[in-house]
Amino acid sequence: MGAFTLELGLGLLLLVVFCANLVARGENRRSLGWLATAGVLALACGSLALSPAPPALGGMFVQDGLALFAKRLFLVATFIGLLAGVSARSGVFARRAAEYHLLIMASLLGMLVLASARDLILLFVAFELMSIPLYVLTGFVKREGVAVEAALKFFLVGSVSSAILAYGLSFVYGATGTTALGGVAKVGVAGHPLLLLGLLLAFAGFGFKIAAFPFHMWVPDAYEAASTPFVAWLSVAPKAAGFVALFRVYFEGAGEGVSAWAPIAAALAAVTIVAGNLMALPQQNTKRLLAYSGVAHIGYMLVGFAAASASGTAMVLFYLVAYVFGNMGAFLVVEALARSEGSEHAAALSGLAQRSPLLALAMLLFLLSLGGIPFVAGFWAKLYVFWAAAQQGLYWLVLLGAVLTVVALFYYLLLAKRMYIEPPERPERVRLAPGLALAVILCALGVVLLGVYPKPLVMAALRVAAPLF
Repeated sequence: MGAFTLELGLGLLLLVVFCANLVARGENRRSLGWLATAGVLALACGSLALSPAPPALGGMFVQDGLALFAKRLFLVATFIGLLAGVSARSGVFARRAAEYHLLIMASLLGMLVLASARDLILLFVAFELMSIPLYVLTGFVKREGVAVEAALKFFLVGSVSSAILAYGLSFVYGATGTTALGGVAKVGVAGHPLLLLGLLLAFAGFGFKIAAFPFHMWVPDAYEAASTPFVAWLSVAPKAAGFVALFRVYFEGAGEGVSAWAPIAAALAAVTIVAGNLMALPQQNTKRLLAYSGVAHIGYMLVGFAAASASGTAMVLFYLVAYVFGNMGAFLVVEALARSEGSEHAAALSGLAQRSPLLALAMLLFLLSLGGIPFVAGFWAKLYVFWAAAQQGLYWLVLLGAVLTVVALFYYLLLAKRMYIEPPERPERVRLAPGLALAVILCALGVVLLGVYPKPLVMAALRVAAPLF
């Protein structure tokens, strides 16, 4: 049972919220959001007491250091997302609060299983359990059909990616005769064209899941149309799950052929960084800008993956944690302004420093972290990832990433200019709901604390990454 503690706890929470919904009526259904949020917080706190457990299900399911690190990250990100959304004004969140939170937790359950999956079948099933609720949640708020259109696009692209992933994994099974990642590693990539083809196809499927270029086409529309607290969570947690799956398949499953993926990952990282940053430049809708910015950040994380080393893997894990606080925080400030102004346009940020100095300061911290400015979390994340790539001789990729970081600073600082230099369009102060305010504060604290003292998290990431190699 030790290996399944968090999964069983989340399953019990799902059952409790479902049963509570059967007796709740009207506005009382909003309390289901607080119940789900408190339950996820309890699981996150409980996960700190867990330690690695022996493999279960014949080695298909593991509770090792990497799995625990990832699960804690998923739970923290989910708690922040639920906390921010629990006070949403939209009537749909009052009427269908149970449905919304059950879908979030079902997707979270898929992520928890995915982090522990060391078998191709279990990995694919966990991916689908994570992904299917996301399609529904994208269209949860039906605003003039825009959300429905975005959800349909997300569903179609996700279905294609799942088909490509399943097709690739079938080749892997055909070449090795096993679905266990340990068995695949024993066979090795060298001299097995069918296995190499299968892993290449699977890599394309993973590219859709993490929204790397050119598999990112669903991202801007889905982010713009869906509710912002959900988008804040969507932009980080499923991406983190995708990277953990990449580590499992291409580092644990590739065996001695791990270095074969470095050129492919480096090329994908390069085009993703360039495309994401250049497409973000002309955006006027803040959510679309952050969507393309997120594509670029996936490219930076792929730089660490391309290093194909314990150091590179650890730095990607650190980057993911820094990205959770920085990116979620930026989206939540956009949500605060949307509730106040009724607009997600970049112009809504104008004069924010005069209307709400603390909220403007928080947004500035998030933008500086995403831009990689010292000394906030994003600075160390980018520095460590570039350092790991340089250690493997990928100097051209480090140079490209550094140049494009300057490009990213341009559009981040344009938003800062709106907040601190341009006059406000309205004089009223921006009022935040308590849950949303607390979520923004948690993200700001995460960005600052990791920027001031990153060493404990870096050392923890190095400890969990070392066994992969």
